[in-house]
Amino acid sequence: MLPAADALRGALRAYADRTALSEGDLLVTYAGLGDAIARCTAILHDLDSSRVALALDNGVEWVAWDLALLFSGRVCVPVPGFFSVEQQRHVLASSGVDTFIGEVPPPVGVDGFVERSPGVWRREVDSAPQLPAGTRKITYTSGTTGHPKGVCLDEGTQLAVARSLWRASEMADVGRHLCVLPLATLLENVAGIYAPLLAGACVELRPMREIGLQGASGLDLERFLGALEASRPHSIILLPQLLLALVGAAERGFRLPGSLRFVAVGGGRVAPQLLERAEACGLPVFEGYGLSECSSVVCLNTPQARRIGTVGKPLPHLEVRVAGDGEVLVRGPRMLGYLDEPPLRDEWLATGDLGSLEDGFLSLHGRKKHMFVTAYGRNVNPEWVEAELAQQAPIAQAWLHGEALAANFAVLVPRNAACSDAQIEAAVREVNARLPDYARVHHWVRAREPFTAANGLATANGRPRRAAILQAYPDACNAQAPERNHEVPA
Repeated sequence: MLPAADALRGALRAYADRTALSEGDLLVTYAGLGDAIARCTAILHDLDSSRVALALDNGVEWVAWDLALLFSGRVCVPVPGFFSVEQQRHVLASSGVDTFIGEVPPPVGVDGFVERSPGVWRREVDSAPQLPAGTRKITYTSGTTGHPKGVCLDEGTQLAVARSLWRASEMADVGRHLCVLPLATLLENVAGIYAPLLAGACVELRPMREIGLQGASGLDLERFLGALEASRPHSIILLPQLLLALVGAAERGFRLPGSLRFVAVGGGRVAPQLLERAEACGLPVFEGYGLSECSSVVCLNTPQARRIGTVGKPLPHLEVRVAGDGEVLVRGPRMLGYLDEPPLRDEWLATGDLGSLEDGFLSLHGRKKHMFVTAYGRNVNPEWVEAELAQQAPIAQAWLHGEALAANFAVLVPRNAACSDAQIEAAVREVNARLPDYARVHHWVRAREPFTAANGLATANGRPRRAAILQAYPDACNAQAPERNHEVPA
């Protein structure tokens, strides 16, 4: 038995008759979820499973298997559906999983698996990589280069975050949470499953196709809005692009569900103007910040303490400070280490993010490694400018560069093919009007295609691959080069 999971096990008993999960017409009580977990645990025991890959769509089965693994002390390895086949192969090979649970077989090229029961494959692993003691989950981050990196977490760290989130959202009285993000995403797993269950809430689960999310960055807005209207949840978790889509729909007259009480947004920088637009639409949006290395959420705005333009205050179980060079440091429950790398020694985790603290609220200023220095010696964090650009109606994606240059240039992806250069130009001018001169877009080009994982210009979760974009648009920095390069008047 794992003491850290006692509160979650206790919730299954305390809220026995309440509805814990809903999936279409299927309603599962807390007691019924306990029974489902027991059935999954028995199968894992019979198979002598140790490390288990979960490759299921959002649903009751995903939750039951995940909790069975957590409670029985086995290792869960979520396999995101938006990972490429090559990335999925890497996940299975590097983690040494012996059991694969999915709606389709393991990807071609991963040998040794034999189907033991419908949807469950087993193999013998001769030499599995050694894991840090206490590892209960290996979550893979989709970085900007190379293979996804395995982050090893124990149950205590995951549930410490869940407890803090439960307490942080108590004032919102959340009784129904809709999972919008894939459960293989650590944020939705911890904040969208563990935290609501600790609170005795009902978690609604829908396949990704019903939510409208397609791959890592595609969105069927009509389906997304339809799912919200049908579910009428009290809480949801959104990425910045989803919030932008929701706010845009509201501004065009779509009536948002009046049930929403807590809309958490994270996973990337959110422009303060977008948060102000959301507030004007009546959306109760609370921006947060997190790291896989800290089991998702680190800071969060709450109904009790909210300041637009910041990512909120640190959760109670963590401490945050800013180093002399501006890097954000975190101390408290965190990962056990990266897979196949030496353990961390410093008690303060260096996040790689730049930020500042004021009255306990953390403001972020971009990634340390992404900062560029202009020819005039000015430091610019491109994410700041890109977030401002991407909330303009004509612009879907933006990438800014200016390292050692006298003028910054951007590659801009239009919202749709019908967006004219004049509309994009007007949007750029509007953003420039709010920026200091050294951070402005001085020249821009219209992208030939969106930044996606398929063309190598974005990561699996939608972040731009900066070096790849620079290589794809080498002439963009020459303001006199092609005619599609637009100079923005000062």
